[in-house]
Amino acid sequence: MIDAPPSTPLVQSPYGVFRRSLQAALAAIALLTIALSPARAQPVRILAFGDSLTAGAGIAAEDSLPAQLKRRLSADGFDVEVVQGGVSGDTTTTGLARLDYTLDAGPFDVAVVELGANDMLNGHDPKTTRANLDQILTVLQQKGVRPILTAMASSTNHGQAYKRDFDSIYPELAAKHQAPLVPFILEGVWGTPALLIWDGVHPNAAGVTKIVNKIAPYVEKTLVSMGARKNSRAQ
Repeated sequence: MIDAPPSTPLVQSPYGVFRRSLQAALAAIALLTIALSPARAQPVRILAFGDSLTAGAGIAAEDSLPAQLKRRLSADGFDVEVVQGGVSGDTTTTGLARLDYTLDAGPFDVAVVELGANDMLNGHDPKTTRANLDQILTVLQQKGVRPILTAMASSTNHGQAYKRDFDSIYPELAAKHQAPLVPFILEGVWGTPALLIWDGVHPNAAGVTKIVNKIAPYVEKTLVSMGARKNSRAQ
C-alpha cells in the first residue's frame, strides 16, 4: 500500500493578501465615515405663540411676525420653519388654555412667547398673568421646547403699583426658567405713527420689522446653543 503524499499547503500570493487587507481597510473607513457623518439636518421648528402682535392684525400674512422672522433667520443662514401661533385678543389665560392644542401641531424646538399685552390693557391682576406665563413656560420646557420670552410693559393707566407688579413678571420668570428675555418689544414702535396701522395700536409691516430685528438675535443665540449651523452660502 502506497501512502498518500503529504498535502501541499496552499500558498497565498502576496498580491491576494494585500488586496484583502486593502478591502478590509476600505470597509472600515466607510463604516467610520457613516458613523461620524451627521444625519441630514431638519429645519428647526419655531412656534411663534402670542396675540395680535404675533398674528399680524391689520397687515398681510407675509408681513406678520412669523413670516418676517422666518425671512430674517433664513437670510442669516439658518434653516428654520416658523409656525404661526398667534391669536388676536389672546390673554395669558386663553393662551394657556390652547397651549396643549397648539403643541399638537409639533414637534417644536423653540417657542417665542409673546403674551400679556391684553392682560395689561384689560387691567387683569398681575398675579394671574404671572401664574399663566409661569405655567406656559413650564409646559414648554416639559415638552422639550426651548422658550424665548418677550417682555411687555404696562402703561401707567392702572397706577404705579400695578405697573411695578406687571413689569416685574417678565424678568423674574425669565430668571426662574433660565429663558432668554427679549426686552419690551414695542419700544420705539408704540406711539410712533409711522410704524403703526390705522388704529394707532398695532404695528404695520415696518413696525413688525423693527420688532423682528429685536427678537432675532435672541432666537439666533438659542439656535446656536442647540447646535444649529448656518448654511454655507450665507457665510
